[in-house]
Amino acid sequence: MTETTSSAVECPTERAILQTLAYFEVFSYPLSEEEVFTFCTEISTTREEVSKNLQTLVKQGFAFQFGDFFQVKNDANRAAQRLECNIRADRFLPIARDMAHFIGRFPFVRAVFVSGSLSKHCMRPESDIDYFVVTEPGRLWLARTVLVLFKKIFLLNSHKYFCINYFVDTEHLEIEEKNLFTATETVTLLPMWGREFYETFCRANLWARQIYPNFKQRPTAAVPSHSRGFLKKILETMLAGKLGDGLDQKAMRLTVGFWKRKFRHMDHQTFDLALKSRRGVSKHHPLHFQQKVLERFQENLQRVYAT
Repeated sequence: MTETTSSAVECPTERAILQTLAYFEVFSYPLSEEEVFTFCTEISTTREEVSKNLQTLVKQGFAFQFGDFFQVKNDANRAAQRLECNIRADRFLPIARDMAHFIGRFPFVRAVFVSGSLSKHCMRPESDIDYFVVTEPGRLWLARTVLVLFKKIFLLNSHKYFCINYFVDTEHLEIEEKNLFTATETVTLLPMWGREFYETFCRANLWARQIYPNFKQRPTAAVPSHSRGFLKKILETMLAGKLGDGLDQKAMRLTVGFWKRKFRHMDHQTFDLALKSRRGVSKHHPLHFQQKVLERFQENLQRVYAT
Protein backbone atom coordinates (compact mmCIF):
# COMPACT_ATOMS: atom_id res chain seq x y z
CA MET A 1 0.00 0.00 0.00
CA THR A 2 1.08 3.56 -0.61
CA GLU A 3 1.30 6.28 2.04
CA THR A 4 -1.93 7.69 0.67
CA THR A 5 -3.58 4.33 1.27
CA SER A 6 -2.49 3.97 4.88
CA SER A 7 -3.33 7.58 5.76
CA ALA A 8 -6.76 7.43 4.15
CA VAL A 9 -7.83 4.27 5.96
CA GLU A 10 -6.00 3.32 9.16
CA CYS A 11 -7.71 0.00 10.01
CA PRO A 12 -5.89 -3.03 8.48
CA THR A 13 -9.18 -4.87 7.96
CA GLU A 14 -10.69 -1.87 6.15
CA ARG A 15 -7.63 -1.64 3.93
CA ALA A 16 -7.87 -5.36 3.14
CA ILE A 17 -11.58 -5.01 2.36
CA LEU A 18 -10.98 -2.14 -0.04
CA GLN A 19 -8.18 -4.11 -1.70
CA THR A 20 -10.57 -7.03 -2.19
CA LEU A 21 -13.32 -4.86 -3.64
CA ALA A 22 -10.84 -2.99 -5.87
CA TYR A 23 -9.50 -6.27 -7.22
CA PHE A 24 -12.93 -7.61 -8.19
CA GLU A 25 -13.85 -4.21 -9.59
CA VAL A 26 -11.41 -5.07 -12.38
CA PHE A 27 -14.04 -7.61 -13.46
CA SER A 28 -17.03 -5.33 -12.63
CA TYR A 29 -18.02 -7.97 -10.08
CA PRO A 30 -19.51 -6.87 -6.73
CA LEU A 31 -19.14 -9.19 -3.75
CA SER A 32 -21.41 -10.40 -0.99
CA GLU A 33 -20.35 -9.88 2.62
CA GLU A 34 -19.36 -13.55 2.87
CA GLU A 35 -17.25 -13.30 -0.30
CA VAL A 36 -15.50 -10.18 1.00
CA PHE A 37 -14.49 -12.16 4.08
CA THR A 38 -13.47 -15.18 1.98
CA PHE A 39 -11.18 -13.10 -0.25
CA CYS A 40 -9.94 -10.81 2.52
CA THR A 41 -6.16 -10.97 2.84
CA GLU A 42 -6.09 -9.81 6.48
CA ILE A 43 -5.34 -12.95 8.47
CA SER A 44 -6.40 -11.64 11.88
CA THR A 45 -9.90 -10.51 10.92
CA THR A 46 -13.25 -12.20 11.58
CA ARG A 47 -16.59 -12.27 9.78
CA GLU A 48 -18.00 -9.91 12.39
CA GLU A 49 -15.17 -7.41 11.88
CA VAL A 50 -15.57 -7.57 8.11
CA SER A 51 -19.32 -6.92 8.44
CA LYS A 52 -18.76 -3.97 10.77
CA ASN A 53 -15.96 -2.45 8.69
CA LEU A 54 -17.90 -2.84 5.46
CA GLN A 55 -20.67 -0.69 6.87
CA THR A 56 -18.11 1.86 8.06
CA LEU A 57 -16.59 2.07 4.57
CA VAL A 58 -20.06 2.51 3.05
CA LYS A 59 -20.83 5.37 5.45
CA GLN A 60 -17.49 7.00 4.63
CA GLY A 61 -18.15 6.74 0.89
CA PHE A 62 -15.24 4.39 0.15
CA ALA A 63 -17.60 1.54 -0.75
CA PHE A 64 -21.18 1.21 -1.97
CA GLN A 65 -23.87 -1.33 -1.14
CA PHE A 66 -26.61 -2.40 -3.53
CA GLY A 67 -28.80 -5.13 -2.10
CA ASP A 68 -26.55 -7.88 -0.78
CA PHE A 69 -23.49 -6.78 -2.74
CA PHE A 70 -20.62 -4.38 -2.10
CA GLN A 71 -18.39 -2.57 -4.60
CA VAL A 72 -16.14 0.45 -4.92
CA LYS A 73 -18.00 1.98 -7.86
CA ASN A 74 -21.32 3.76 -7.43
CA ASP A 75 -23.17 1.80 -10.11
CA ALA A 76 -26.52 0.24 -9.20
CA ASN A 77 -26.55 -1.94 -12.35
CA ARG A 78 -23.64 -4.13 -11.23
CA ALA A 79 -25.69 -6.25 -8.82
CA ALA A 80 -28.26 -7.25 -11.44
CA GLN A 81 -25.52 -7.95 -13.98
CA ARG A 82 -23.71 -10.14 -11.48
CA LEU A 83 -26.84 -12.18 -10.77
CA GLU A 84 -27.29 -12.78 -14.50
CA CYS A 85 -23.69 -14.03 -14.68
CA ASN A 86 -24.33 -16.35 -11.72
CA ILE A 87 -27.44 -17.82 -13.36
CA ARG A 88 -25.53 -18.35 -16.59
CA ALA A 89 -22.70 -20.03 -14.64
CA ASP A 90 -25.21 -22.48 -13.15
CA ARG A 91 -26.16 -23.51 -16.67
CA PHE A 92 -22.55 -23.93 -17.79
CA LEU A 93 -21.23 -25.88 -14.80
CA PRO A 94 -22.77 -29.24 -15.86
CA ILE A 95 -21.34 -28.72 -19.36
CA ALA A 96 -17.93 -27.98 -17.87
CA ARG A 97 -18.11 -31.08 -15.68
CA ASP A 98 -19.01 -33.36 -18.59
CA MET A 99 -16.30 -31.86 -20.77
CA ALA A 100 -13.72 -32.19 -17.99
CA HIS A 101 -14.54 -35.89 -17.64
CA PHE A 102 -14.15 -36.21 -21.41
CA ILE A 103 -10.75 -34.46 -21.34
CA GLY A 104 -9.74 -36.84 -18.57
CA ARG A 105 -10.07 -39.77 -20.96
CA PHE A 106 -7.26 -38.49 -23.17
CA PRO A 107 -3.83 -40.12 -22.90
CA PHE A 108 -1.53 -38.85 -20.13
CA VAL A 109 -4.16 -36.52 -18.59
CA ARG A 110 -4.18 -36.95 -14.81
CA ALA A 111 -6.54 -34.19 -13.62
CA VAL A 112 -8.79 -31.46 -15.00
CA PHE A 113 -9.83 -28.28 -13.16
CA VAL A 114 -12.06 -25.41 -14.29
CA SER A 115 -10.36 -22.02 -14.13
CA GLY A 116 -11.19 -18.49 -15.26
CA SER A 117 -14.51 -16.77 -14.67
CA LEU A 118 -16.57 -19.94 -14.28
CA SER A 119 -14.41 -21.01 -11.33
CA LYS A 120 -15.69 -17.87 -9.57
CA HIS A 121 -19.32 -18.72 -10.42
CA CYS A 122 -19.45 -16.06 -13.12
CA MET A 123 -20.18 -16.53 -16.81
CA ARG A 124 -20.64 -13.58 -19.13
CA PRO A 125 -22.15 -13.98 -22.62
CA GLU A 126 -18.69 -13.75 -24.19
CA SER A 127 -16.95 -16.03 -21.66
CA ASP A 128 -15.31 -19.36 -22.46
CA ILE A 129 -14.98 -22.40 -20.22
CA ASP A 130 -11.30 -22.49 -19.26
CA TYR A 131 -9.54 -25.67 -18.17
CA PHE A 132 -6.39 -26.23 -16.17
CA VAL A 133 -4.97 -29.64 -17.08
CA VAL A 134 -2.52 -31.81 -15.13
CA THR A 135 -0.55 -34.39 -17.12
CA GLU A 136 1.93 -37.21 -16.71
CA PRO A 137 5.56 -35.95 -16.48
CA GLY A 138 7.34 -35.98 -19.82
CA ARG A 139 4.10 -36.15 -21.78
CA LEU A 140 2.63 -32.68 -21.26
CA TRP A 141 3.24 -31.42 -24.79
CA LEU A 142 2.05 -34.64 -26.36
CA ALA A 143 -1.18 -34.54 -24.32
CA ARG A 144 -1.61 -30.86 -25.14
CA THR A 145 -1.12 -31.40 -28.86
CA VAL A 146 -3.67 -34.22 -28.98
CA LEU A 147 -6.25 -32.07 -27.18
CA VAL A 148 -5.58 -29.05 -29.42
CA LEU A 149 -5.91 -31.19 -32.54
CA PHE A 150 -9.20 -32.57 -31.25
CA LYS A 151 -10.47 -29.02 -30.70
CA LYS A 152 -9.37 -27.85 -34.15
CA ILE A 153 -10.69 -30.87 -36.06
CA PHE A 154 -13.83 -31.90 -34.20
CA LEU A 155 -14.87 -28.64 -32.54
CA LEU A 156 -13.84 -26.43 -35.47
CA ASN A 157 -11.44 -24.61 -33.14
CA SER A 158 -14.29 -23.37 -30.95
CA HIS A 159 -13.15 -22.04 -27.56
CA LYS A 160 -16.59 -21.67 -25.96
CA TYR A 161 -16.67 -25.03 -24.17
CA PHE A 162 -13.08 -26.16 -24.68
CA CYS A 163 -10.49 -23.50 -23.81
CA ILE A 164 -7.37 -25.36 -22.67
CA ASN A 165 -4.78 -22.71 -21.89
CA TYR A 166 -2.80 -23.96 -18.88
CA PHE A 167 -1.01 -27.28 -18.43
CA VAL A 168 1.31 -28.54 -15.71
CA ASP A 169 2.63 -32.02 -15.08
CA THR A 170 2.47 -33.81 -11.75
CA GLU A 171 6.09 -32.86 -10.96
CA HIS A 172 5.52 -29.13 -11.53
CA LEU A 173 2.33 -28.39 -9.62
CA GLU A 174 3.60 -25.31 -7.80
CA ILE A 175 2.71 -22.08 -9.61
CA GLU A 176 5.92 -20.10 -10.15
CA GLU A 177 4.50 -16.57 -10.24
CA LYS A 178 3.19 -15.64 -6.80
CA ASN A 179 1.00 -12.55 -6.67
CA LEU A 180 -2.60 -11.57 -6.01
CA PHE A 181 -3.75 -12.62 -9.49
CA THR A 182 -2.13 -16.07 -9.45
CA ALA A 183 -3.25 -16.65 -5.84
CA THR A 184 -6.84 -15.85 -6.81
CA GLU A 185 -6.71 -18.15 -9.81
CA THR A 186 -5.06 -20.91 -7.78
CA VAL A 187 -7.46 -21.04 -4.82
CA THR A 188 -10.58 -20.73 -6.99
CA LEU A 189 -9.78 -23.64 -9.32
CA LEU A 190 -12.71 -26.05 -9.45
CA PRO A 191 -11.63 -29.72 -9.41
CA MET A 192 -13.68 -31.71 -11.90
CA TRP A 193 -11.66 -34.88 -12.42
CA GLY A 194 -8.60 -36.39 -10.74
CA ARG A 195 -9.37 -35.74 -7.06
CA GLU A 196 -6.05 -36.97 -5.67
CA PHE A 197 -4.05 -34.68 -7.96
CA TYR A 198 -6.14 -31.66 -6.95
CA GLU A 199 -5.36 -32.36 -3.31
CA THR A 200 -1.66 -32.67 -4.16
CA PHE A 201 -1.88 -29.43 -6.15
CA CYS A 202 -3.32 -27.63 -3.13
CA ARG A 203 -0.50 -28.88 -0.90
CA ALA A 204 2.04 -27.68 -3.48
CA ASN A 205 0.52 -24.19 -3.45
CA LEU A 206 0.08 -23.41 0.23
CA TRP A 207 1.54 -19.98 -0.50
CA ALA A 208 -1.82 -19.03 -2.08
CA ARG A 209 -3.61 -19.95 1.16
CA GLN A 210 -1.29 -17.58 2.98
CA ILE A 211 -2.51 -14.75 0.75
CA TYR A 212 -6.13 -15.88 1.17
CA PRO A 213 -6.22 -17.32 4.71
CA ASN A 214 -10.05 -17.41 4.81
CA PHE A 215 -10.57 -19.29 1.55
CA LYS A 216 -11.54 -22.90 2.18
CA GLN A 217 -10.24 -25.61 -0.13
CA ARG A 218 -12.81 -26.80 -2.65
CA PRO A 219 -14.72 -29.92 -1.57
CA THR A 220 -13.66 -33.07 -3.41
CA ALA A 221 -16.08 -35.75 -2.21
CA ALA A 222 -17.97 -35.74 -5.54
CA VAL A 223 -14.86 -35.38 -7.73
CA PRO A 224 -13.86 -38.62 -9.52
CA SER A 225 -10.37 -39.97 -8.96
CA HIS A 226 -8.00 -40.38 -11.88
CA SER A 227 -8.71 -43.54 -13.85
CA ARG A 228 -7.60 -45.09 -17.13
CA GLY A 229 -9.92 -46.80 -19.56
CA PHE A 230 -8.80 -49.63 -21.81
CA LEU A 231 -7.93 -47.44 -24.82
CA LYS A 232 -6.12 -44.90 -22.66
CA LYS A 233 -4.03 -47.66 -21.08
CA ILE A 234 -3.12 -49.06 -24.49
CA LEU A 235 -2.08 -45.68 -25.89
CA GLU A 236 -0.07 -44.76 -22.80
CA THR A 237 1.70 -48.10 -22.86
CA MET A 238 2.57 -47.71 -26.54
CA LEU A 239 3.98 -44.21 -25.90
CA ALA A 240 5.70 -44.94 -22.60
CA GLY A 241 9.27 -45.23 -23.92
CA LYS A 242 11.54 -43.49 -26.38
CA LEU A 243 8.78 -43.06 -28.96
CA GLY A 244 6.72 -41.02 -26.50
CA ASP A 245 9.78 -39.04 -25.38
CA GLY A 246 10.58 -38.11 -28.96
CA LEU A 247 7.01 -37.18 -29.83
CA ASP A 248 6.67 -35.01 -26.72
CA GLN A 249 9.89 -33.13 -27.46
CA LYS A 250 8.87 -32.72 -31.10
CA ALA A 251 5.44 -31.40 -30.10
CA MET A 252 7.06 -28.86 -27.78
CA ARG A 253 9.52 -27.66 -30.42
CA LEU A 254 6.81 -27.23 -33.05
CA THR A 255 4.40 -25.45 -30.70
CA VAL A 256 6.93 -23.07 -29.16
CA GLY A 257 8.43 -22.35 -32.59
CA PHE A 258 4.97 -21.45 -33.91
CA TRP A 259 4.30 -19.19 -30.93
CA LYS A 260 7.63 -17.39 -31.32
CA ARG A 261 6.83 -16.64 -34.95
CA LYS A 262 3.24 -15.61 -34.23
CA PHE A 263 4.12 -13.43 -31.23
CA ARG A 264 7.49 -12.15 -32.39
CA HIS A 265 6.45 -8.64 -31.32
CA MET A 266 6.83 -9.74 -27.67
CA ASP A 267 10.14 -9.29 -25.90
CA HIS A 268 11.65 -12.32 -24.18
CA GLN A 269 10.39 -11.45 -20.70
CA THR A 270 6.82 -10.84 -21.86
CA PHE A 271 6.81 -14.02 -23.94
CA ASP A 272 8.10 -16.08 -21.03
CA LEU A 273 5.36 -14.80 -18.72
CA ALA A 274 2.44 -14.89 -21.16
CA LEU A 275 3.42 -18.10 -22.98
CA LYS A 276 5.45 -19.98 -20.42
CA SER A 277 6.96 -23.00 -22.17
CA ARG A 278 8.77 -25.62 -20.09
CA ARG A 279 8.80 -29.40 -20.33
CA GLY A 280 6.52 -29.44 -17.30
CA VAL A 281 4.51 -26.24 -17.81
CA SER A 282 2.60 -24.71 -20.72
CA LYS A 283 0.69 -21.46 -20.38
CA HIS A 284 -1.04 -19.81 -23.34
CA HIS A 285 -2.17 -16.31 -22.32
CA PRO A 286 -1.08 -14.18 -25.31
CA LEU A 287 -3.24 -11.22 -24.23
CA HIS A 288 -1.10 -11.00 -21.09
CA PHE A 289 -4.21 -10.97 -18.92
CA GLN A 290 -2.30 -11.22 -15.64
CA GLN A 291 -0.40 -7.99 -16.18
CA LYS A 292 -3.51 -6.12 -17.32
CA VAL A 293 -5.49 -7.25 -14.28
CA LEU A 294 -2.78 -6.23 -11.81
CA GLU A 295 -2.34 -2.85 -13.50
CA ARG A 296 -6.09 -2.13 -13.42
CA PHE A 297 -6.21 -3.28 -9.81
CA GLN A 298 -3.60 -0.68 -8.85
CA GLU A 299 -5.50 1.98 -10.78
CA ASN A 300 -8.69 1.05 -8.93
CA LEU A 301 -6.92 1.32 -5.59
CA GLN A 302 -5.62 4.78 -6.45
CA ARG A 303 -9.12 5.92 -7.45
CA VAL A 304 -10.62 4.50 -4.25
CA TYR A 305 -8.21 6.36 -2.01
CA ALA A 306 -8.53 9.53 -4.02
CA THR A 307 -12.22 9.61 -3.02
